[in-house]
Amino acid sequence: MIDIFVISISNPLLIGIYENDKLIKQIKQEGKTSDILPLLFDDILKTYSNISGLYFVNAPGSYMAIKVSYIFLKTLSISKNIPLYASSGFNFNDNSPIKALGKKYFINENGTIKVDFLDNDIKIHDFKLPNNLNKKLFDEKNTLPEYNLPAV
Repeated sequence: MIDIFVISISNPLLIGIYENDKLIKQIKQEGKTSDILPLLFDDILKTYSNISGLYFVNAPGSYMAIKVSYIFLKTLSISKNIPLYASSGFNFNDNSPIKALGKKYFINENGTIKVDFLDNDIKIHDFKLPNNLNKKLFDEKNTLPEYNLPAV
C-alpha cells in the first residue's frame, strides 16, 4: 500500500511517497502551497492508485499553508475515502524551533509550545521526510489545524 506524507509548513514543500512505510519517492517544491499542492497531487494520483493513507503536519508553522493543506487533503480524504492523519512539525525537524511571525519562533518545551525570540546559540534544523513512516506519530482524530499564536 502507498501512503503520502505532506510537510507544507515551510519552504520547500515536501511530499514523501511511502510503500510499506518505506520512503520510495521524495518531492521538494518551492512555491505557494495553494499553487503547487494541487499540481503535485494531480501527478501523484495519476501514478499511484492504491493510496491507503494521507499524512500531514498540522502545526505549528505557516497558518495559510496549514489551512490550505488541511482543506485540500481533507477534501481528498473524503472524496477518495482515504484516511487522513496529522502530526506536529517538531517530529520532523529534530524538535528545532519553527518560524512563527516576524523574528519569533515556535519553541517546543516539554510538550508545551511557546512563541518567543531565539537565543543566539540555538540551531534551526530543516524539515526532513523520514526514511520510514512512523505511524505512531500521527493522529486520525485530531487533524484540524492547530493555531499556536495568541489572538491579537
